Parts: sequence; C-alpha cells; structure tokens
Amino acid sequence: MITPVILSGGSGTRLWPLSREMQPKQLLALAGDRTMLQETALRLEGFMQVQGSGSTIVVCNNEHRFMAAEQLRSVGIADSRIVLEPVGRNTAPALTLAALAASRAGDEDPILLVMPADHVVIDRDAFQSAVASGLPAAGNGAIVTFGIVPVRPETGYGYIRTGVRRDDGALKLVAFVEKPNLDRAAEYVASGEYLWNSGLFMMRASVWLRALEALNPSMSAACTQAFDAAAQDADFLRIDPQSFAACPSDSIDYAVMEKLASQKSLGIDGVVVPMSAGWSDVGAWDALWDVMEKDAAGNAHFGETIAEGCEGSLLYGGGRLVAGVGLKDVIVVETPDAVLVADKSCTQDVKKIVTRLKAEGRTLADSHRKIYRPWGWYDSIDFGDRFQVKRIVVNPGAKLSLQMHHHRAEHWIVVKGTAEVTNGEKVFLLSENESTYIPLGHVHRLANPGKVPLEIIEVQSGSYLGEDDIVRFEDTYGRAPN
Repeated sequence: MITPVILSGGSGTRLWPLSREMQPKQLLALAGDRTMLQETALRLEGFMQVQGSGSTIVVCNNEHRFMAAEQLRSVGIADSRIVLEPVGRNTAPALTLAALAASRAGDEDPILLVMPADHVVIDRDAFQSAVASGLPAAGNGAIVTFGIVPVRPETGYGYIRTGVRRDDGALKLVAFVEKPNLDRAAEYVASGEYLWNSGLFMMRASVWLRALEALNPSMSAACTQAFDAAAQDADFLRIDPQSFAACPSDSIDYAVMEKLASQKSLGIDGVVVPMSAGWSDVGAWDALWDVMEKDAAGNAHFGETIAEGCEGSLLYGGGRLVAGVGLKDVIVVETPDAVLVADKSCTQDVKKIVTRLKAEGRTLADSHRKIYRPWGWYDSIDFGDRFQVKRIVVNPGAKLSLQMHHHRAEHWIVVKGTAEVTNGEKVFLLSENESTYIPLGHVHRLANPGKVPLEIIEVQSGSYLGEDDIVRFEDTYGRAPN
C-alpha cells in the first residue's frame, strides 16, 4: 500500500509578489485552474486505484491549515490527514511526523511517497511510471530518491551521482552533489552519471524511522516526543510546539540520504530512479516561464496581457491588463498591491526584495490584499484616515466568530446571498440590498445560512482599524479569544 505524503511548508519568496508568507506558492494556481497543492494531491490519480493507498498525509504550517483543507476538499480529497507544524524545521522532521502518523494509524507499514507541494510535473503518466519502477526497491527496504534526467546544464539544482543498476532496476546512490557552477554542471550532464535532485522520495515508514534514529538520533527523539504530545483538533493533528521547537532543522538529504552510502552496517540502501516527466521545482519566475506555454516569440502569458515586439518574456496579470512593448527576457508580474519587473536572469534575487520588505516592517512580504479565512475571504478595497472598506465573502454554512471591537463601528451591506446577523441581543436575516449598522462595542456575528456564497460590503470607521482589535467570545474554528 502506498501512502502519499505531501510536504507543504515552503514559503516561495522568489515568487513574490504572487507568493507571500501567508499564501505561499503551493497554495496558488500559478499557471492553471488548480493550485500546486491540488495538482500534487491528484498526481497519482488512477495509479492509486490499482496499487491501493492510504489516506493522503499533508504536513503544513498551522497558519495554512484551513486553506490546505479546503483546497483538498474541493478536488475530492476528503479523507486527508493534516499534520500541523508549529514551526518550520525543514523536510526531514516533516517527513518524520508523517511517518509517525502513518505508523500510529494502524497502517501496515505503508510505502510513503514523499512529494513537495510546490513542484510542477507536466507528464503525469511518466511520473506514475517512475513511481512504479521504484516500488520493488522501496518494498524491499531501500530508500528511493527520484533523479530528474537533465535537459541542460543547470546551476540552480543539486545533483545526484548514480552508480550501477541493481537487480530491481534502480540505480545505486553514490553521492549528493551541491549546486555546481556552469562548467561543472556541463561536465555532470555530459558524463551521464548525474541526475537533478528532485526532492521526491519513497520508502517504508518503518525504514525511514529506523534510518533517522540511527543517523540523526536527536532529531528522531525530538520528533517522537513532539508527536506523542500532539493533540487532535477537529480534522488537524497539532504537534506539540515546545517539543518540536527543540528539534534540529535539516533536509532529508543531509539528515539521512547523504549518510546512507557510508553506513553499511545499517542495512538500508539508498537508490535512485531516473525520471523524465517535465519536472520543475518552480523556484523562481524564470522557472515558471520555462514550464508555461509560449507564443511564437517565446513569451509566456497569464491573465489579460498584450505583448508588442517582446521576446522570451513573462507577462503575468493578476487583475488588470498588463501590456509589454519591446521587452526581451523580462518578467512582469502584476498583483492588486504590488508590481514586479525583473530581468529574467536575475529572478533569484527577488528574495532580496522580500528581505528588505520584512526589514522595513512592511506587510507586503506577508500577505496579499485579499486575505483567506476558514469561513471565506475578505479584500480591503479602499482605506483612508479613520475608515476602511472591505469586500467580504462567506462560504455557504460558514460563520465568523462572535466578536466585538473596542475602536471601530461597522456598516454591512448585503450585495449577494442572505446574511444571518447577530447584533447585540438581536438575531435577524438580511437579503440583497439590505444593510445594518454595528455600533462600537456591540457583540456581533456574521453567518451565511444559505447555499450560495454570501457577499457583503463592510465599511469600518473609528480611531483604530487593525485586525488585532477583535475580542472573540465564540469561534467555530478554534482560534484564540483575541
């Protein structure tokens, strides 16, 4: 039995301004209708019905839990197990939490297929074929990594050096190699011995736990302690914050894979399965351009765009028309609150912009103007001195917390659907084109009792309009009182 494990803890800073800390790239639909998390979860569709599978395990940041759960539910994955990391500790601890979740759930030592949520795979059939090729080795106790057959010398990826082919069809893992310079990368590709490091792995849950205990005992102990102290919260498993904070931070490569070759007494082999499936880690805007469809001049387009005399460029429109004239190898990305213009050869440096924004204390590094909540979302469409205007959408059957504000009053106007309003001691319904006023200090709640999304316009006025001016008295989603 295969259990898909999706690691969804990345931040994607090099894809700013689209990717933000509160909504990183794996939760975005970068070049299609589905988000990267959704595409990852569906990557084994069809294959799993033949092989048999356990429930998908997703390891993600606590702040992303509702978005991740809703995205999975909306593509028909309703039985996923979501493990919440209180802090980021890289991929090795995340995989360990998933392995513990699989082994403690009563599954009969499943084979874990470990997939980062922020990668693109264009050829699903080729991906599934590579997974099938690695199953014999994983089933027999090896740790399998998938190496991408290189299509060019690439300095942005690490490499895996491979050895002789084994009886089960996999290649012997010789070494992991850091990102090379261009000349060394060309030598690697020409030799035929090296593959790109994909970050994809497969192994039995018990094999990973045994390898980590032997090769990184402090990490193994910290993860086990944190998991043992975890608490179930509705559909989520909350890992104990204090225990997990003490866990060393390291990748799967460094924590285990690089050590396997020299640890013969452990009895666990590291093996490699080559893969040619149109893979990309979409680490920066030039990588996204690389996997997108292009026009005759090599330009990639998303949203409403016009290119006149442009070559090899990416025009990405988030809501407004983006027009490019005479651009060559340029990235243009528009969002409602920020615009990026970059030379395609310098996209790795976008993370420096994010670093500067954080150093200046600006929220543009953390969140979009449109903010997702477990009940729906809101968009701050206008603001000024002592006022703010929001567009709020509440999902069918959902409701906000019962709350109160010390420093602001609110006007609500329903523009679509039906609202159930709690305003002080009164509870009543509002239909389209009806409104109500929430005085400062009144306990209130907004709910959607209908079967279609509820949309309202909220006008806030007062001396302080920050999101932290909320006192919660009751909350369906287990959020803090204030």
